[in-house]
Amino acid sequence: MTTTQHRSAPGVHGTGSAHDSARTERPWLIVALREIVVRLTNRAFLVSTLVTLVFIAGYGAFSVWQAGRTTTWTVAVADSEATRLVGQAAASARAEDDKVVIQARTVSGEAPARAMVEAGDADAWLHQNASGGWTLTSSDEADPALTGPLETAVRTDALTTNAAAAGTTVAALERGATLSTDQFGGKQGNGGFVKGATFAFALLFFMAAMMFGQQIAASVVEEKQSRLVEILVTAIPLRALLAGKIVGNSVIALGQVLLFAGVGLVAVSFTDMAKLLPTLSTAVVWFVLFFAVGFFALACLFAVAGALASRTEDLQSTTAPMTTILMLVYVLSFGLGGTALKIASFIPVASVVSMPGRILAGDAAWWEPPLALFLMAGFSVATIVLSERIYRRSLLQTRGRVSWKQALTAQD
Repeated sequence: MTTTQHRSAPGVHGTGSAHDSARTERPWLIVALREIVVRLTNRAFLVSTLVTLVFIAGYGAFSVWQAGRTTTWTVAVADSEATRLVGQAAASARAEDDKVVIQARTVSGEAPARAMVEAGDADAWLHQNASGGWTLTSSDEADPALTGPLETAVRTDALTTNAAAAGTTVAALERGATLSTDQFGGKQGNGGFVKGATFAFALLFFMAAMMFGQQIAASVVEEKQSRLVEILVTAIPLRALLAGKIVGNSVIALGQVLLFAGVGLVAVSFTDMAKLLPTLSTAVVWFVLFFAVGFFALACLFAVAGALASRTEDLQSTTAPMTTILMLVYVLSFGLGGTALKIASFIPVASVVSMPGRILAGDAAWWEPPLALFLMAGFSVATIVLSERIYRRSLLQTRGRVSWKQALTAQD
């Protein structure tokens, strides 16, 4: 007599692995892992990420090369007085930037000087004019890096001569004639760097939110249009399906942002702005925190936009509110200042860019970033709760595009 043994399928009657059992009990995890695998195996996503990394690294390498490059200016001179002035200008330029070199080349007169400048062997010709002053003649507009030190040298020399003739000193003549600059709170003047970093925050947030948000919306509407979602809901709850999509895409989005931010910080460490790296690192950490909390809300809204649509062509209208918000945050992030910027740094979504920018500028008190993050978290929780409700009520409706009002008033 033959005995037949029946074996239960893994994860059905407890004979499967603990990992399979955990995944069965948490269906959202299966969805999240699927979203992650789909993104990581998408060639377009991998290529765009690689191109962005190469751009960031290349920009850093170019900055390093540019910072280490020595610029040499050659000035044609015809007498010892002009040679002395060029020497003073060279010392002044070297004191400001050791990568700037100004040197003199002696010529016998105007014709040789003109020939030297036109041939590219000299950048300009320094000579005295009819009024006793000095003229710098060049074939094109002279660079400020050359004219600035020469103007200083000519002015200092003239003041010294005139002061001696008047029986006084240059210091006495210049007393009270200088203007110094300062800022309230003792802040340092790194406005250009702050604006550049804030622009990078805004661009990174806009790109990540738009790319992953649109992908979430497209994924939802494709499943809805193909009726695949009707099969999925027989296996897992709609709430779990939404949670899996949001978690999976949020993990990839956050990982990409961390990767870009890390490469950016490494690139900055090789530039002249490396001294600002501690402050920049702090701002980057806060940016990542704000992004992580805020993206959950945006991802839910984009998922709802996909659920409201009945076909891919409807996405442009259903995602319009989120796209408009992101565009406003992107544009206003480097257009606001003063009180308006301070207010924006506490408004959810806008604070993702505004608050890290204020931190980098040294304009935020210690308690302001945590408060803004708390407000962002509250906004995200409320958005997630509302979005889950609309998502459940609109995902299985296939009779045309569903409006926000219809989804809110529909029965579960």
